[in-house]
Amino acid sequence: MHNHSILIVEDNQTLRRLLEYRIGKLYNVRTAEHGEAALKLVDEGIPDLIISDIMMPRMDGFALLAVLRKNASTATIPFIFLTAKTDDPSRAKGFDTGVDDYITKPFDIDYVLARVEQIIKRSCAYQTKLSARIGRDFSDRLMPKTMPEVDGYRALFFSQPREDGGGDLFDWAQAGDGSYLFTLGDIMGKGLQAKFYAFSFLSYIRSTIHAMLGNMSSPAALMSHVNRMLIQDKVLEETFASLLLMRWEPDKHRITYVNAGHCRPILIGPGGAGIVEYSDLILGLDASTEFTDKTFTIPPSHALMCYTDGLNEQVALNGEQFGEVGVALSASEALAAEQPVKTMLETMLSRSAEAMFADDVLVFWLQRNA
Repeated sequence: MHNHSILIVEDNQTLRRLLEYRIGKLYNVRTAEHGEAALKLVDEGIPDLIISDIMMPRMDGFALLAVLRKNASTATIPFIFLTAKTDDPSRAKGFDTGVDDYITKPFDIDYVLARVEQIIKRSCAYQTKLSARIGRDFSDRLMPKTMPEVDGYRALFFSQPREDGGGDLFDWAQAGDGSYLFTLGDIMGKGLQAKFYAFSFLSYIRSTIHAMLGNMSSPAALMSHVNRMLIQDKVLEETFASLLLMRWEPDKHRITYVNAGHCRPILIGPGGAGIVEYSDLILGLDASTEFTDKTFTIPPSHALMCYTDGLNEQVALNGEQFGEVGVALSASEALAAEQPVKTMLETMLSRSAEAMFADDVLVFWLQRNA
């Protein structure tokens, strides 16, 4: 049985039971005797399609359709008129009011089922296309258009959302002392809801960073502030996020960072790659969580790579996830490449069970020259 729901509105009990029986084998079906009863059922749960008679007591099919079309939450419900009326004016009126199909009694039940399936598929295709478009728009807004340009370094960034994607986010800002603050995170969840929360969450972080950037040198202090804000805010109170905040001082080649449950960064050198060990609790769980700053330097000919879980959760040819070790190995092999991020991703895909990444991919690569 499909997960789609159909509402049948028909005053003839025999016909209503027939439609419920046949359509109910494939879809979740609810029934109503007239338009007023149908509206109550719609309030309880919006169906994916309505099949309605026209001539009914208390509220006919045209009146029902008119009410639904006036409400933004129900205006796009696909609608089939099922009626004994065969005159052209009624048919024309049905199409003028936005009905999707018009089936005249007596009818072939298999034809009705075929039309239901076609309309459901068309509606799903439209929703998928709309979701993908909104998801791409969110993805564009969650990612920077430029990267810092600093002598002796190159900063690279890559983002590839998977369909409507999830809640990956990345941002950076420059402080007055010449340091840079990088924000990299992942909102728990998939799809447009995660994208929406990531967009809202990043807006909060951006405003907080810009407000504190002038006198803030501790990523841990900023992380604590963001964590309390996330828990106290009613819109985002059920949102959980991993977040990595890094303060980069290019003149000292120094990174000061705090990690709230995010994928641990990888420091890559000519001799191999090592995982930056430290991580605290993810955001949104406990307002009293204490976060700690950690510091390290980037040696010459080394690169720092940060990423989201689309990489370490990718399934390899052996059926297991790459994990941190697999990502680190691919990154170390790409260190000397002209395009290290592109080379690393291509290497991972060549060792993957599938020909593409199964989740969003986001990579930040900061490399110090020799």
